[in-house]
Amino acid sequence: MDLTVVAYVIYLLVSIALTVWVARTLSHNGRIFLADVLHGNEKLAEAVNHLLVVGFYLINLGFVALYLNGDDDIENARGVFEALSTKLGVVLLVLGVMHLGNVYVLNRIRRRGVMEREQLPPVGPTDWVAPAAGV
Repeated sequence: MDLTVVAYVIYLLVSIALTVWVARTLSHNGRIFLADVLHGNEKLAEAVNHLLVVGFYLINLGFVALYLNGDDDIENARGVFEALSTKLGVVLLVLGVMHLGNVYVLNRIRRRGVMEREQLPPVGPTDWVAPAAGV
């Protein structure tokens, strides 16, 4: 059997498994974070979570498919390991960058929401004070 095809099959299996595992982990652990970002709106948090997972799958599996093509034919077992290490390493880096990008954007949204909540007084004003003279 052609070792290039073997490397492709292993690459696809491992890359798809990693993508599914990361997406499920992010989805499961991100629900609480999204609920906080969206001020406790569970239905909206679940919908946003699902949309983020779909986008994550589309981008990462699309990248995995595009990165499948190899430049050289693989002639021995060493070549299989070298090709797989390069390809899987890049896939892992892309998955990590995607994860950090999601967390960064959601954290920015969360921080903005926290700042808006802190700017509102806990109790509405009941009176006013005239400014001091000479100010």
